Amino acid sequence: MSQIGYIELVRTNHAFRRLWSASVISMLGEWFNTIALFLIIFEYTESEFFLGLLFTMRMICFAAFQPFGGLLADRINRKQIMVWTNIIQAGLALCFLFIKGPEDIVWIYILTGIMMVMHGLYVTAERAALPNIVPPEHLATANALDAASWSTALCIGAMMGGIVVNYYGTDAAFIIDGATFAFGAFLLRRVTIPQKIDDDMKGPLFSTAISNIRKGWARISGEKRLQRIVFAKSSWNIAGGGLAGVFLVVAGSDVDGLTMALGFGVFFFARGVGTGVGPIAARTFLKNEEKWPMLVGVLVMISGFFYFLVGWTLGQSLYLTMALVMLAHAASGANWVLSTILTQKWVEDEVRGRVFSMDMRLMSLAFSVSSLGAGYLLENNYFSLQNGFLIFAVIMIISGAFFTLWRAEEAPV
Repeated sequence: MSQIGYIELVRTNHAFRRLWSASVISMLGEWFNTIALFLIIFEYTESEFFLGLLFTMRMICFAAFQPFGGLLADRINRKQIMVWTNIIQAGLALCFLFIKGPEDIVWIYILTGIMMVMHGLYVTAERAALPNIVPPEHLATANALDAASWSTALCIGAMMGGIVVNYYGTDAAFIIDGATFAFGAFLLRRVTIPQKIDDDMKGPLFSTAISNIRKGWARISGEKRLQRIVFAKSSWNIAGGGLAGVFLVVAGSDVDGLTMALGFGVFFFARGVGTGVGPIAARTFLKNEEKWPMLVGVLVMISGFFYFLVGWTLGQSLYLTMALVMLAHAASGANWVLSTILTQKWVEDEVRGRVFSMDMRLMSLAFSVSSLGAGYLLENNYFSLQNGFLIFAVIMIISGAFFTLWRAEEAPV
């Protein structure tokens, strides 16, 4: 396989450069928004359950429209989907400015849910579009850079979001979030993304929707190795939702010497570093693609092991916790990018959006169940925060083991 450098890919591929830049900029703002919402929910409710409910609402809404989103990504121009979902999210981000007290808390969940529907449409279109602008031999580089950039946005966005919220308030974070979505839409406006559309997709949208969605599911069920790989991300998220979406946030809310907003930022900064390093390391060292279907399960087990150590050593040292979180998410980031590349390579352009929609749907449902369960169990004192880390880490290790032992008919990559 002929590799290409990250800088060379960005420099020479105009379409990828704009797609990548738009995603990074909008993701930066999204983490400003997330840190602000964490703070508002804790200040208004002091409830771990309501924190878990935020992630559950996000993931359920992300998942609910995925079949339709995948259909749209295979039916209409993917660039237009990305442009318009960014524009809509820019407006929705500014609506958070009207939340002024506990009586408005319900609007956090409503607005977040609508934004996640838009985000789900964007992500599915983006994942499906990448092989249309990047040749197969450069997909590993493009996906590693994309994942690393998501992580960089998480690092910078979470840390800067914590600082902005701490010193300037939540309204400033929401304004920045809206501006980044608007700028992302502007960058995408001039991108050209070629796309093949199946003749079956050209009929009336609603009368053909069910049959065309079923064709995406049939594409997955008809190939056992693909049927397995669409569960790769959900195998991590079934415990990762509770670990990263609830326990890590609660731990960040009570860090000695730091305000709540800065505590959130510190731990999500560590998470971002890990998910950035993992995909780059995977591209560098895991070059035998025939082993990737097995490795994605092993990586889930490794992530669970490091999260177990987070629970085991919780409270001993802030720097130790940050290092272990980085290692846990390095493994999860590698899992994400390897499974994504395999799906992009195995699936034809005409149906790729619908396949990715199922991938994203399973992942988000697993995350939502995990985060809601973790928030409920922690708030009702079924276990301590430390034991929560330990229990969910063991669940993650078991999930990774099951995935690794799942044998499917393999075909040459």
